[in-house]
Amino acid sequence: VQLQASGGGLVQAGGSLRLSCAASGRTFSSYVMAWFRQAPGKEREFVAVISVSGSTYITESLKGRFTISRDNAKNSVYLQMNSLKPEDTAVYYCGAKVEGGISTSARSYDYWGQGTLVTVSS
Repeated sequence: VQLQASGGGLVQAGGSLRLSCAASGRTFSSYVMAWFRQAPGKEREFVAVISVSGSTYITESLKGRFTISRDNAKNSVYLQMNSLKPEDTAVYYCGAKVEGGISTSARSYDYWGQGTLVTVSS
């Protein structure tokens, strides 16, 4: 499985970005997909996850601003980020979990995209 993340960039505080993650393979619909982020000098942290059935979970601090969705026909998962803040600045990674249910632990994910940089200016 190969994951290709895109959509990052420089945005002013209060702005929006939509990240995309395209996956290779025929069984994308069977993967749990998630977004994590890593700010400079910090550990990778969980952002959002979407199950095979489409159920979603967003980390508490980002609820109301971030949403995750998937399009199985396009083998893609998306992260819509609104009302961005400077503290959202990070490299955002998509991950695929081949077996089992949703997880907020990065160690549970089997495949990772290369990351896309989001920079929010104040």
